[in-house]
Amino acid sequence: MARGIKRSAKGVLMSSIAPPWVNISKIRRACSGVTSPSMPTAGPSRQEHISWPLTRLNLHTQETLPSIMGKYDGYLQGLSIAAILILAPLALQTLLSQEEAQVVYVAVPVEVENETIAPESGNEEARAPELNRSEVARIATFNIKVFGETKMGKPDVVSVLVETVLRYDLVAVQEIKDIDQTVPYDFLDAINNQSQTEWAMMLSPRSGLQEDDRSSQEQYAFYYNTAVFEAIGNGSLYNDSEHDSFQREPFQGRFSLLDLEGNQTMFDLSLITVHTKPAAAVEEINAMGVVASTYLEQHPDEEDLVILGDLNADCTYASEQDLSNSALAGGNYTWLVGNDVDTTVSQSACAYDRILTNGDLSGRLTSNWGVDMVFDSADVSDHYPVWFDILR
Repeated sequence: MARGIKRSAKGVLMSSIAPPWVNISKIRRACSGVTSPSMPTAGPSRQEHISWPLTRLNLHTQETLPSIMGKYDGYLQGLSIAAILILAPLALQTLLSQEEAQVVYVAVPVEVENETIAPESGNEEARAPELNRSEVARIATFNIKVFGETKMGKPDVVSVLVETVLRYDLVAVQEIKDIDQTVPYDFLDAINNQSQTEWAMMLSPRSGLQEDDRSSQEQYAFYYNTAVFEAIGNGSLYNDSEHDSFQREPFQGRFSLLDLEGNQTMFDLSLITVHTKPAAAVEEINAMGVVASTYLEQHPDEEDLVILGDLNADCTYASEQDLSNSALAGGNYTWLVGNDVDTTVSQSACAYDRILTNGDLSGRLTSNWGVDMVFDSADVSDHYPVWFDILR
């Protein structure tokens, strides 16, 4: 900082306090041109420059102070102008910095490779005060690729799956493939072995009930933290026998939200999860509109509904135009996961996994949602979990 500091007192002052946008040379030239007729024009030393007016005053005591001030009026005006030019920008900068320091923006967290990034384009208005994790219930959808005995027999893989599930309070799992139907229970045991609170499960029958769907049978499961949610009933598969719209019928479940003390909040939430057939994704997404409306008709006391799962709603299976024309476009449905989000582990960038809400869930829906890229091994799954938060 010593480099470039001038020897004169005025030079040191200007070099040390003037902001970078103030032209010191111009100010010096302006001040040097404003002089009193009796002021020495030679360049006095620093000490001479400071003491000279005092000596002048002592030698001419017959002059009054106003008359002396009048002589130096131009000089004083020059100094005043210089002071204003230097100090005004500093004061303005200080005020602005104090105001900006009070404004804090927190973007919607979207976790990518253990990092947090801003929301996708179009969701910038979703900035919101950061919430404590305990203030929200976090709900996720997770397609665990071919989740059967083979995968359950790999301790390292199961460890990653358990660690992933415990990031949330309720997880809708798709693609459980176990003829004996023991894997879902074994996985629940693995979760409870690592969890500090008790977890439970709402398990569907094997889907793919129609004759032409038997080769693609799977189960769904809602795994949930009993300190946060309480199941209402056992859930049910959508009755698709009349139209056969799905390869794997959607699974419907209903839950009651608990507060931090474990008491009822009087808020119930219905979830419908589905794993669509890739080649028929558009048709099955359209059919989900019928599933949702039928469910709400059958449960007139229920207003809060979420559709979540592996909808295969992107890339070659469903275009943006297909989705904008679907039965779930517009209306009262909010698509939390945008089209330019990647929910897959592979090199492709496809938003297959989606979350849709029917309205704002009685005011409990927050703007927080994300894709957790917490593993990079296809041995775990070819999908990442996608989540959103509701207020407790």
